[in-house]
Amino acid sequence: MDVTISVPEGHEQIQMLGSAQRNLKMIREALGVDVHSRDGQVRVRGEALAVVAARSVLEQLAELASKGRSPSRQEVLDMIGEGASRARSGARPDQGTARPSSGPGSGAWEGSLEVYAGGRAVRPKTANQEEYVEAIRTKDLVFGIGPAGTGKTYLAVAAAVHMLREGRAQRLMLVRPAVEAGEKLGFLPGDIEAKVNPYLRPLLDALHDMMDYNSIRRLIESDVIEVAPLAFMRGRTLNNAVIILDEAQNTTRGQMQMFLTRMGHGSKMIVTGDTTQIDLPDPRQSGLVDAARRLMRVRGVSFCTLTSRDVVRHELVQRIVEAYGHEDGRDEASRELRQALRESAPGVIEEANGEGA
Repeated sequence: MDVTISVPEGHEQIQMLGSAQRNLKMIREALGVDVHSRDGQVRVRGEALAVVAARSVLEQLAELASKGRSPSRQEVLDMIGEGASRARSGARPDQGTARPSSGPGSGAWEGSLEVYAGGRAVRPKTANQEEYVEAIRTKDLVFGIGPAGTGKTYLAVAAAVHMLREGRAQRLMLVRPAVEAGEKLGFLPGDIEAKVNPYLRPLLDALHDMMDYNSIRRLIESDVIEVAPLAFMRGRTLNNAVIILDEAQNTTRGQMQMFLTRMGHGSKMIVTGDTTQIDLPDPRQSGLVDAARRLMRVRGVSFCTLTSRDVVRHELVQRIVEAYGHEDGRDEASRELRQALRESAPGVIEEANGEGA
């Protein structure tokens, strides 16, 4: 969809677009649209609902400028959130019929996931996985903690793709800390995208299972889907988006705080991690363990734990997870996390035959 909006001249134009076109940048980042100002006009291109929301925001900004008012950054963010909500609750421009919907922050989706991989529907396969998906459906901030192969990242990506396709999110952001797993790779060749791609590849693999290559490429080029290292998140505010942080056990306490405070209006965050695979020099400094201790009692936050019984990869993976268990410094971090969960929500973790989260 493509729309053009006239803008005033002189001082009113600065009030409408913001200093250095700050307001346009915020609209572009929050709604994932292509927006440019030239020759007294603002042109907006992108997904239909996002363009409708952007037009609504620009019209409000123009009205304020005509009254000599310059809105604050927070006021613009509020306009973007309200504009996106109105666009989703109204008629789709390409259909002409009303289609009720709600963003992540304003309600849960109905029914099951409508995502397919290899022609088969993506569905939770264990009771813990069902609780995990239900938490994603109903909560704005969800922590999925468990060993390798339990589907914590795969189900998070599936839920995000479902919300994107249903119009319940305008953007999907996949984030991962760029921490080496016990190996020093040195300086990697290429531009910044080539350097960080190896760290982000697991998230892209899950995405490629559920969407065709051309669709993913188109959505990435239009900034509807963004894959980024955690370091690039500082200073951003993400509205109407689903943001997934993978390998969260390798975040520091400061990085975790920085990431969690990026949540904007109408957004949903999913944090996944495995405390048995902490690659930090000091596992006790893991931001995931610290977040569990601080946020367990915070309203609106959900912690879901998965165990080796939830492993859905090759059956040998479950046996490998059980054989390795918890070792060295990671053992202390895992115990601290389980203790925090038990103290705040008794019964959340069930340990059977020596299993832990």
